[in-house]
Order: sequence, then C-alpha cells, then structure tokens
Amino acid sequence: MDGNRRRGLVVGGAAAVGILAVLFVIVGANQVVDTVLAADSGLVAATFGLALCWLIAWSLMLRTVLGSLDVHLTVTTSFLVYAGAVFANNVTPFGQAGGEPVAAALIAKVSGSRYETGLVGIASVDVLNVVPSISLVFLGVGAYAATAAVGERVEVAVTVAVALIASIATAIALGWRYRRLLVDRLPAIVGGLLGRLRRFNAAAVEAGLAERLRNFFEDIERVGASPRRLAAAVGLSLAGWTLQAAALTVAFAAVGAPIAPEIALFAVPLAYVAGATPLPGGLGGIEAAFVALLVPTTGVAASTVTAAVLVFRGAVYWLPILLGGLSVSMLGVDAVR
Repeated sequence: MDGNRRRGLVVGGAAAVGILAVLFVIVGANQVVDTVLAADSGLVAATFGLALCWLIAWSLMLRTVLGSLDVHLTVTTSFLVYAGAVFANNVTPFGQAGGEPVAAALIAKVSGSRYETGLVGIASVDVLNVVPSISLVFLGVGAYAATAAVGERVEVAVTVAVALIASIATAIALGWRYRRLLVDRLPAIVGGLLGRLRRFNAAAVEAGLAERLRNFFEDIERVGASPRRLAAAVGLSLAGWTLQAAALTVAFAAVGAPIAPEIALFAVPLAYVAGATPLPGGLGGIEAAFVALLVPTTGVAASTVTAAVLVFRGAVYWLPILLGGLSVSMLGVDAVR
C-alpha cells in the first residue's frame, strides 16, 4: 500500500471510529451493548444467513454480466471474486472506487481476460444495482405512507438519494454519448500532463490509455447486446436488495423490536447513500444514517435501533470483510495496493 492510500485509510478509519463514538454517546452505549448481548441468537444467525444469501445473489449477478462478455466463471469462483470486491469496498475510502479495480484484477487473474473487461463487468453490476434500489425506495416509502405520515428526514433522504443517483446517471449517459470524443481526446490530454513528469513517457501513456478506453467501451456495448442476461442480472440485483432488507427486518426482531418490512425496503438503499463518503465502506456514516432514518419511522428507542443496526452491519459489513479477505488472500491480489 503506498503512502497516500495508507494515510487515506488511517484518516478514514479514524473518522469512522469518531462518528461511531459520538453515535454511541448520543444513544447510550451501555443500553446498546446490553441490547446486543441480549439479542436472540437464532435470529442473529438468520440475519447473517440472509446476508450470505445476498452475497451469493450479487455474485451470480456478476457471473451473469461476465457471461455476456464471454468470461465464464464457476459459481464458486464468482462468489470469491465478488466477496473480494466487497472486501475492498469495505476497507478503502469511497467504497466502489476501491472495490472495482480489485474486482477487475481478480476477474482478469482467474479468467485470463483483459483488465478492462473485468472492470466493465463489475462496473456494470454497480450500475445495474441502481434501478432496483430506487424502485424499492419508492415502493417502501409508498407502502409506509399508506399507514403513516412521511417525516421530513425521509423526504430529505429520498431527495438526496434521487439527486445523487440522477447526477451519476447523467455523468454515465454523457460519457457514453461522447465516448468517441473521449477516446480521441482524453489520452492526449492525460499523456501530455503526465509527460511533464520525468517518470512517464507521454507517447506510451497516450497509446496505452487509448487502447484501454477502446476496449472498455467495446465491452460495454457487448453487455448491452444481451437483453436476456441484463434482465436476469436486474432480477438478481432485486433479490439481493430484498435479502438485505429482510436481514435488517430480522435484526430488529432479534433485539425484540419488530418493524414493518416496508421500512427496511426504503431504509437500506437510502442509508447506503452515506457510503459515498471518504470513510472505509461508509463505516460510521452508514450506521448514523440508519439510526437517523429508523428512529423517527419506527418509533423504537434510539439505543435499540442502534443495536439492531449493529447486528445488521455485522452481517453485511464485517462478514464480507472476513470472507472477502480470505478470498483476496487465496486468489493472490493486493486489495489495498
């Protein structure tokens, strides 16, 4: 790991610990710990089981997308690769920015494909996850609004999430529309800038980047040319989101505070917006976002909500770190280099 990445990880980790510490002080650390220790062990195990099913669903989604690129992984290998990507997401600042390159390297190593092809595969998974997440937000909020008034926090969270996703979608659409211009102009600009540094050869950088961009956009076109696979991938994405919502619902039941399933449907995608921060996998920020959303919508005490969120995050954050860390070690790729 180079110095900049190490500093970023240390600063992000310290910030995450600070946010969690403040959260514990506000809600009452003793009550949270007591509630977690008293949680139903069977339901806690069920929460972790649902999280494992989520990982399997999205690893199959990755396998489906890669199939359209003529990259064929076994079910086991695709699970190891996706677990490794989630591991990288969870230990590097800005989540996906850290996970996608690692997943691309893993895919290239285990399949013998180009790095760009692996990057298109994992990036396509992330993009395809957007549509089901927004659908579940509106479905959950709509169902919740039928029985209770939608509070200001939920309205703000929905607005921020939609605005953020809309901006990302717009950037992707513009990049795709002007992809030929990017291939023609961007390599020369980057090569010229890096060429001012003695360690880079401007011509080599320009030629290499141009080739990678051409390969990248060609692979994206191949993904879009397989509508059946795209439909299957979206279905697996929806299954994964639903499994996470189910895990959150079971986590609340484990601490003795059952909640309506529709609340979990919109809370999970909305809270993950906090993952777009310079925190390792959104650690601290996502927990705080869950508490801010769930206390007013469930009417459950803040300490109990925090306990349920910790059980849930243990399943969807710490379990993938364990499995993904083992996966990255087995496959021999440095996740934080």
